[in-house]
Amino acid sequence: MGDADEARWLDAEEYAAWRSLLATVSLLESALDRQLQRDAGMPHAYYQILAMLSETPGRALRMSDLADITQSSQSRLSHAVSRLEARGWVRRRPCPDDRRSTFAELTAAGQEVLVAAAPGHVECVRQNLFDQLTRDQVRALTEVCTAALGRLAAAPGAGPLRGALQRAQGVPDVSRDAALGR
Repeated sequence: MGDADEARWLDAEEYAAWRSLLATVSLLESALDRQLQRDAGMPHAYYQILAMLSETPGRALRMSDLADITQSSQSRLSHAVSRLEARGWVRRRPCPDDRRSTFAELTAAGQEVLVAAAPGHVECVRQNLFDQLTRDQVRALTEVCTAALGRLAAAPGAGPLRGALQRAQGVPDVSRDAALGR
């Protein structure tokens, strides 16, 4: 399958869509990172960790599960959690039923920071993405992403993506109360 003559090359329309997707994701990630650094003093990666913990019952996850969900290496996640611990936003605690595992747990201070950062984060997403789209385009975007997630989540070793797919296929509660952890 590595032969260039046998490759299923993208046609012009597919190539344009692919390049647009890459540019959009990259620029949106950069915009979110700048906004969160400016308004909350944290990179987007830290916000994602706090958000994942806030959405979990008990506001805690095994470090290995958190690494999978955030698509981070164990080492990278451990470094990020150490930084979040130093700020008092997350704490580690041993897993009661598996001595080899550790939980990362969102602290009250971490929840407060997340609540304070959420409105600016949502506004950045809205301004840079959703304000440019019609309702039909939002539905189409959801369909496209869900279809791609379905394929990606079915790949070997894609366990964490299955959770992302399940969240995407459900109707998430993105109300103000949910964003604020209520």
